[in-house]
Amino acid sequence: MKIINNSIILSLFFCGLLLLVPVLTLAGSGEQPGEVVVQPEQGGVGQVEEDEYEAEAETAIADPLSAWNTVWYHFNDRFYFWLLKPVAQGYKAVTPHDVRMVIRNFFYNLAAPIRFVNCVLQGKGEAAGHELGRFAVNSTLGILGLGDPATEIIGPKPGAEDLGQTLGHYQVGNGFYLVWPFLGPSSLRDTVGRVGDYFLDPVSYLEECEAILAVKSFEEVNDTSFRIGDYEDLKEAALDPYVAIRDAYVQHRAGKVAE
Repeated sequence: MKIINNSIILSLFFCGLLLLVPVLTLAGSGEQPGEVVVQPEQGGVGQVEEDEYEAEAETAIADPLSAWNTVWYHFNDRFYFWLLKPVAQGYKAVTPHDVRMVIRNFFYNLAAPIRFVNCVLQGKGEAAGHELGRFAVNSTLGILGLGDPATEIIGPKPGAEDLGQTLGHYQVGNGFYLVWPFLGPSSLRDTVGRVGDYFLDPVSYLEECEAILAVKSFEEVNDTSFRIGDYEDLKEAALDPYVAIRDAYVQHRAGKVAE
């Protein structure tokens, strides 16, 4: 019954996705229907200005829901400092680095379907084959992904791929900036992508919602134990942490889409 329900939800999601694509593309481009775009002359100062404008456009995002986003930014900030960071620090203190790496390897291997499918959707045949090969080797020789012999046999881990990047690959714009509780910075495009990736994540098919939440929470604590201090450094160096995190997120996602 759960599989049937997920299939129905998945079908509705992709139907909605087809309707959202033109909206997101228009929002990401910043153009209005019927608008005439005047191209500057090639070469010289005009070309330099155009290149600078395009570079800024790639890392710019509308923020019409800034009131909503600010509330959840402060919520997530306090959640990190008051709960997630102390838990991750305690976990790090009692769990050896090698054990945490084994757990990290396991979750990375488990998410291979997300990366594989999105490589296929983007037409990255070589990367898709690389993902499939790594999954086969690590699931067998690596004992369900606990080890990572594929790095020596096939090569280093490829970059992460997700549906948000796939939509960006097909020129779907960011839409607008969003901050979600617990999940953090996102965009309209990446939020749609996250919903799609949910159906490719094996953890999503656990029987109980409590089990899904527990597994995802454990994965987040383990991952956070490797990057304690990164968020603090970014926040301390910024005049306006909210803007700095928003811009850093958009630049990071633009770089991932361009890969």
